[in-house]
Amino acid sequence: QVQLVESGGGLVQAGGSLRLSCAASGRTLSRDAMGWFRQAPGKEREFVTAINWRGGSTRYADFVKGRFTISRDNAKNTVYLQMNNLKPEDTAVYYCALDTFTTTNQPIANAGNYDYWGQGTQVTVSS
Repeated sequence: QVQLVESGGGLVQAGGSLRLSCAASGRTLSRDAMGWFRQAPGKEREFVTAINWRGGSTRYADFVKGRFTISRDNAKNTVYLQMNNLKPEDTAVYYCALDTFTTTNQPIANAGNYDYWGQGTQVTVSS
């Protein structure tokens, strides 16, 4: 049984930083991609970033380029999201997701491609 467990959310002032973690269990990651999505109150879930497990290629939403960085630790089956220069509009529940079979050079931004989801972690950025 695949499980994704997120951690690292919290409250931070604008301009601050947070690092989210997502540990995957129940599966040996190979041709997978792991991604982060977020959902703010009253808004639809949106893609933030993702990384291909094999090769490490990444994709970022335009609104986080230069501020957020995704990385992975193969030995720990864990993906990280380093968020710097946070803005109040980054406030949302952040979800980790797993795409179990990716054939593209870059990970997919479409939530429908992802097969497993974490429970979400709240990130709140105060102004």
